[in-house]
Amino acid sequence: MFDLRFTMYKKIKATQLFDGYRFRTGGVLVLNDDGTVADILPEADAGDDVQAFEGIVSPGFINCHCHMELSHLKGLIAEKTGLPAFVQQVVKKRRLDETIVLQAIDAAENEMMENGIVAVGDICNGTDSISQKEKKNLYYHNFIEALGSDPAVAEKNFEIFEKVYVEFAERFGGKNVSITPHAPYSVSETLLQKIVQHEGSLLKSIHNQETADENEWFKNKTGGFVEMFRQMKINNSEFVPSGKSSLQSFIPHFLPNQELILVHNLYTSEDDLQFAKTLPNNLYWCFCPNANQYISNTMPDVPMFVKHNCTIVLGTDSLASNHQLSIWEEIKTIQKFYPEIELEQLMQWATLNGAKALQMDEKLGSFEKGKKPGVIHISTTGKITGLL
Repeated sequence: MFDLRFTMYKKIKATQLFDGYRFRTGGVLVLNDDGTVADILPEADAGDDVQAFEGIVSPGFINCHCHMELSHLKGLIAEKTGLPAFVQQVVKKRRLDETIVLQAIDAAENEMMENGIVAVGDICNGTDSISQKEKKNLYYHNFIEALGSDPAVAEKNFEIFEKVYVEFAERFGGKNVSITPHAPYSVSETLLQKIVQHEGSLLKSIHNQETADENEWFKNKTGGFVEMFRQMKINNSEFVPSGKSSLQSFIPHFLPNQELILVHNLYTSEDDLQFAKTLPNNLYWCFCPNANQYISNTMPDVPMFVKHNCTIVLGTDSLASNHQLSIWEEIKTIQKFYPEIELEQLMQWATLNGAKALQMDEKLGSFEKGKKPGVIHISTTGKITGLL
């Protein structure tokens, strides 16, 4: 599935060979003709015709959170305005000519491929991305994003999202499509229950605690969301604050066997992480640091999540909130703010952890026999090239 326009090598070694778990010393990656991993051998046992690369050779990157449908908004949304103002800008500006939207989606996918991304968890509000995904250049899990705070229209809203779900499921199979809530603050409890009980994929993706206003809303029904909802003419009259953080209020509604990708997590506390440990759900904590910088000039407390042994993955968010779609650039930003986090750990988040989160680790994420994860080379200057 990874882009085969690049030169193919059957035996590869590198200054640093990352296998999805760790950097291997002295190993040679051996591939079958179709790119399937045959083995990693000691160099002494690998024989001739070994291609050597300076820098890192790694499985392809996994982008666990993107909005391809917003690619046409690149450069159109003001930076560092905070989330409420950002959301309002997106709502006002997202409707453009279909040709422009489709061209931007095509360019966005090409950019991800050029940056070594092989699989994407993509948020879908409509069907704009279907034609691009039918080309099968990348693997996708399609999260059909539902939202609506007024319980009176929950049934009507859900019917709209379910129609989008059906269109994706008919083309890509139900395993690769989920109906998922946008965020804790943007779905009524009535709509949430319809999402939770839907018979599609058990994998969900949720924008979580992206702003302090989210927790303030759930605790007291106060803060910046009051004005945002007023300006957007959203009816929240039946919402009752829980007195708890949004995570502690929202996540217990999900079924025990549902897996959740929680995205952004800027205002997640240690109390929230302790609470999360009591839940039966398998949780993945997704960071999109460049989007956080773009929207609100903030960073998640990544070391806190490391300390609590959370399973971490990485995403790019959209070109409405990012200057590029590159997991490597997300890694570099985390390194800039938290240099104590080892590159080996960051690479695991970007490869194997991401593949597990999207339920694609049987074929992607690591150099293990029988997998076909794509092979990328990161040069000493940071240039990324697909080798297979």
